Amino acid sequence: MKKLVLLMLFLGSIQLNAQTVLGKWKTIDDATGQPKSIIEIYEKDGKIYGKIVELLNPAKRNSTCLKCTGEDKNKPILGLTIIKGLSKDDDEYNGGKILDPESGTLYKCIIKLNGKDKLEVRGYVGFSLIGRSQTWLRVK
Repeated sequence: MKKLVLLMLFLGSIQLNAQTVLGKWKTIDDATGQPKSIIEIYEKDGKIYGKIVELLNPAKRNSTCLKCTGEDKNKPILGLTIIKGLSKDDDEYNGGKILDPESGTLYKCIIKLNGKDKLEVRGYVGFSLIGRSQTWLRVK
């Protein structure tokens, strides 16, 4: 009986771990539909952040954030933190920002799991109705 309880707890913990935004995610280019980058989402001081850990277009691997402002200006895009300071709110994370390295624009951000392997990412200005959404795919 104890073995069965331990097995159920173990399997439950695996399921909980699969239902997290933490990990690596593949972004898809809106215009071409091609994979663009790999973002690693991590937790730091109780907040959620995401940084670019791989650029999938070899021609862009040495790009810098020319249009960014502040501390991100002229930083290499590879390694750049683009999701900043999200907090968990029920089944979504919000209250932080997301950076578009191509335009240098910082948007408000909401992320939410859609199943265990899809992440809905929404960047917006003002109200969440005025913005753009992407679906990122979990990297296994």
